[in-house]
Amino acid sequence: MPKVALLNQSGQNVGEVNLDDKVFGIEPNQQVLYDVINATRANSRQGTHKVKNRSEVRGGGRKPWRQKGTGRARQGSIRSPQWTGGGVVFGPSPRDYTKKVNKKVKKLALRSALSIKAQNNALVVLDAFAFDGPKTSQMAEVFSNIGVNDKALIVLSEADRNVELSARNLPNVTVGTVSQVSVYDLMNHSVVVTTQDAVKNYEEVLV
Repeated sequence: MPKVALLNQSGQNVGEVNLDDKVFGIEPNQQVLYDVINATRANSRQGTHKVKNRSEVRGGGRKPWRQKGTGRARQGSIRSPQWTGGGVVFGPSPRDYTKKVNKKVKKLALRSALSIKAQNNALVVLDAFAFDGPKTSQMAEVFSNIGVNDKALIVLSEADRNVELSARNLPNVTVGTVSQVSVYDLMNHSVVVTTQDAVKNYEEVLV
């Protein structure tokens, strides 16, 4: 059973947290991670890209010159693709990029991502975030105390506006809850800073 130090906001070691092997100690499945991250990125695309083809471009109803006798190449419309202002050939049109991922696959990907963070010592567990109000300098001090300087993801058990506002102006710091954070979020940050309650939530949901 993997263990990680339990820290407070001052960076002091106040105990140990036993992590569940089924959530934080599995052999990561690289293919599942790839599939889920690929689907997450695809699902974030709006798919509203659009260009006009030759039938949608305004104008071009009259043949620009007669078919024969001018010495020029035959043309049927000034809105053909080879003309300036003409339609676009094979251009993008609105489409849905959504990819479906099964729930069991999502859970396996989450367990794989959390296990990678635990195995790479990129998981920091705090007893709690206790802020009286939004204070960026206080959040910066917490990160300094726990020795985190890389791109970090804060994972909470439930939304805390003081924490969100305190971290909002810090570069490379993102805040989310257990229900919001995706596999892509976990893998896109160098360090995951979470609370003891959030760890318990993960173990309840993913076991």
